[in-house]
Amino acid sequence: MGSMIFYDKPVALNRERHKNLKLRRKPGDLSFARHTNSVLLAATEMAEAAKDYPIVFIGKENGPFTLAAIVGLRDGENLFVQTNGQWQDGAYVPAFARRYPFVLAENDDAEASLTVCVDESYAGLSDTEGETLFDDAGNESALLQAAVDFLKAFHAEMQRTKQFGQQLSDCGLLEPKLIEINQSGQKRVLDGLYIVNQEKLSALDDDTTLALCRDGSMGWIHAHLMSLSNIERLALRRAEGPSAQPEAPVPASEAGANTP
Repeated sequence: MGSMIFYDKPVALNRERHKNLKLRRKPGDLSFARHTNSVLLAATEMAEAAKDYPIVFIGKENGPFTLAAIVGLRDGENLFVQTNGQWQDGAYVPAFARRYPFVLAENDDAEASLTVCVDESYAGLSDTEGETLFDDAGNESALLQAAVDFLKAFHAEMQRTKQFGQQLSDCGLLEPKLIEINQSGQKRVLDGLYIVNQEKLSALDDDTTLALCRDGSMGWIHAHLMSLSNIERLALRRAEGPSAQPEAPVPASEAGANTP
């Protein structure tokens, strides 16, 4: 799952090209997130997200790693977006989804500046209805400034999350995890995931343990570990949901979690 998921036509926001562009949001409409089974997550969101989703690390051996909340058990499935496009009442909505239709784009050059982009395919954008993105002088409107501030804050939190993942990897705490779910005679497999090895966590030396406690990482680790019990709840949600129905078998490769 890349940082541009949900975005069919992301383009750099331009004061001339988009001078008349307006945004009309339908409150609570997250239908654009209907077809993903995992959503990137910042470590600072874990305390709330762990109440609803299994939280796992995604990446490759030795990193880089980041976090994701699993929201579905098969490719293209989000069990928290209802038929009316609303997110499940009471469930935490990750910032990754809340930032849409805006996103910060970056390339492989770490020194390059970030570019604010917007998904021009979003139905809530037009030249006739909604709140303007730029005023008559070409300055950012209050709406756009608030969106940009949110994007920058989220980007900073995701950078800290990557550091957190690398920190755990360097400590040898992350191990690959294959999640198998048997439901209605069908076996589903989520792979490409990593979790914290609890035995290795308990065996850390005192100095490393103290450092993880003092910088807040230990709290995030425990939120991650507690969240894994939500895997069974996710399977139950799917079995009891209004759309639950028998399915044809699919290859394991099609049932894996989306990864960056």
